[in-house]
Amino acid sequence: MANSVAQEMEALLREAFAPSKLEIINDSAKHSGHSGDDGSGESHFTIVIESASFAEVSRLERQRMVNRALGDIPGQRVHALAIKVSTPA
Repeated sequence: MANSVAQEMEALLREAFAPSKLEIINDSAKHSGHSGDDGSGESHFTIVIESASFAEVSRLERQRMVNRALGDIPGQRVHALAIKVSTPA
Protein backbone atom coordinates (compact mmCIF):
# COMPACT_ATOMS: atom_id res chain seq x y z
CA MET A 1 0.00 0.00 0.00
CA ALA A 2 1.34 3.40 -0.96
CA ASN A 3 2.04 6.01 1.66
CA SER A 4 -0.40 8.85 1.92
CA VAL A 5 0.71 12.36 0.99
CA ALA A 6 0.59 13.26 4.71
CA GLN A 7 2.93 10.35 5.56
CA GLU A 8 5.29 11.35 2.78
CA MET A 9 5.35 14.98 3.95
CA GLU A 10 6.01 13.87 7.53
CA ALA A 11 8.97 11.71 6.48
CA LEU A 12 10.49 14.49 4.35
CA LEU A 13 10.12 17.11 7.08
CA ARG A 14 11.49 14.84 9.82
CA GLU A 15 14.52 14.07 7.67
CA ALA A 16 15.15 17.71 6.71
CA PHE A 17 14.57 19.44 10.05
CA ALA A 18 14.55 16.89 12.92
CA PRO A 19 11.59 18.82 14.39
CA SER A 20 10.81 18.94 18.10
CA LYS A 21 7.15 19.29 17.10
CA LEU A 22 5.42 18.30 13.87
CA GLU A 23 1.72 18.17 13.08
CA ILE A 24 0.31 17.56 9.63
CA ILE A 25 -3.38 18.34 9.63
CA ASN A 26 -5.52 17.24 6.71
CA ASP A 27 -7.97 20.09 6.02
CA SER A 28 -9.29 18.57 2.79
CA ALA A 29 -12.76 17.73 4.11
CA LYS A 30 -13.35 21.43 4.83
CA HIS A 31 -12.74 22.15 1.13
CA SER A 32 -14.74 19.32 -0.43
CA GLY A 33 -16.24 20.49 -3.71
CA HIS A 34 -14.24 23.73 -3.70
CA SER A 35 -11.59 24.83 -6.16
CA GLY A 36 -8.54 22.61 -5.94
CA ASP A 37 -10.39 19.63 -4.44
CA ASP A 38 -9.30 16.72 -6.60
CA GLY A 39 -11.43 14.18 -4.74
CA SER A 40 -8.39 12.42 -3.28
CA GLY A 41 -9.06 13.63 0.24
CA GLU A 42 -5.48 14.94 0.29
CA SER A 43 -5.66 18.35 -1.34
CA HIS A 44 -5.45 20.80 1.59
CA PHE A 45 -3.11 20.60 4.60
CA THR A 46 -1.82 22.63 7.51
CA ILE A 47 1.72 21.95 8.70
CA VAL A 48 2.77 23.00 12.20
CA ILE A 49 6.51 22.52 12.63
CA GLU A 50 8.98 23.54 15.32
CA SER A 51 12.70 23.07 14.79
CA ALA A 52 16.00 24.61 15.84
CA SER A 53 16.80 24.63 12.09
CA PHE A 54 14.67 27.76 11.77
CA ALA A 55 16.60 29.87 14.30
CA GLU A 56 17.94 33.16 12.89
CA VAL A 57 15.82 32.72 9.74
CA SER A 58 13.02 35.05 8.60
CA ARG A 59 9.41 33.85 8.53
CA LEU A 60 9.41 33.93 4.72
CA GLU A 61 12.65 31.94 4.46
CA ARG A 62 11.30 29.38 6.96
CA GLN A 63 8.32 28.79 4.70
CA ARG A 64 10.58 28.54 1.67
CA MET A 65 12.73 25.95 3.49
CA VAL A 66 9.65 23.83 4.21
CA ASN A 67 8.43 24.11 0.62
CA ARG A 68 11.88 23.11 -0.72
CA ALA A 69 12.00 20.10 1.61
CA LEU A 70 8.61 18.97 0.26
CA GLY A 71 9.78 18.98 -3.36
CA ASP A 72 6.94 18.64 -5.87
CA ILE A 73 4.21 18.16 -3.27
CA PRO A 74 3.14 21.84 -2.82
CA GLY A 75 1.37 23.12 -5.91
CA GLN A 76 1.68 19.85 -7.82
CA ARG A 77 0.19 17.15 -5.59
CA VAL A 78 -1.36 19.33 -2.89
CA HIS A 79 -3.52 22.32 -3.82
CA ALA A 80 -3.18 24.33 -0.60
CA LEU A 81 -0.65 24.23 2.21
CA ALA A 82 -0.74 26.44 5.30
CA ILE A 83 2.62 26.45 7.06
CA LYS A 84 3.14 27.49 10.69
CA VAL A 85 6.85 27.45 11.53
CA SER A 86 8.53 28.16 14.87
CA THR A 87 11.68 27.50 16.88
CA PRO A 88 11.81 25.81 20.28
CA ALA A 89 12.98 29.05 21.97
